[in-house]
Formats: sequence, structure tokens, C-alpha cells
Amino acid sequence: MFPNLEAELARTKTKRAELAKVLEITPTTLSLKLNGKGTLSLKECVKIKNSFFPDKSLDYLFQTEEQEGR
Repeated sequence: MFPNLEAELARTKTKRAELAKVLEITPTTLSLKLNGKGTLSLKECVKIKNSFFPDKSLDYLFQTEEQEGR
């Protein structure tokens, strides 16, 4: 759903479980949100950005696959 976020996670070897811990949600809930079966709130997006990728923009990190083709 968010290919740039997934790429940055891989690049930095950051595990989804680490994101879930910072967001105070279960890894399963995070997985559902990242796979489009739930919704990440703006607050959660900002928390991910500030905690793990402060040098990246929200627009870049949370660009969807549909937006890439535009």
C-alpha cells in the first residue's frame, strides 16, 4: 500500500514490530493498516515519520501505489 515506506523500512532494517510498538498497537493491527484493510491516522503517520524517518516527507513516505502512477 505504501511502497516508499516499505522501501525505507527495508533500507534501514526497521521491523514493523518497532513501528507497532511506537504507535502502541499490535503488529497485526499495523499490518492491517499498512495493507489497506485499516486506516492510519494522520497522528500515526506523523509519529512514524518523526520517530523513524525525520528526513523524509509525509508525502513521500505515505504515497500510495495508486498515486505513483500519476
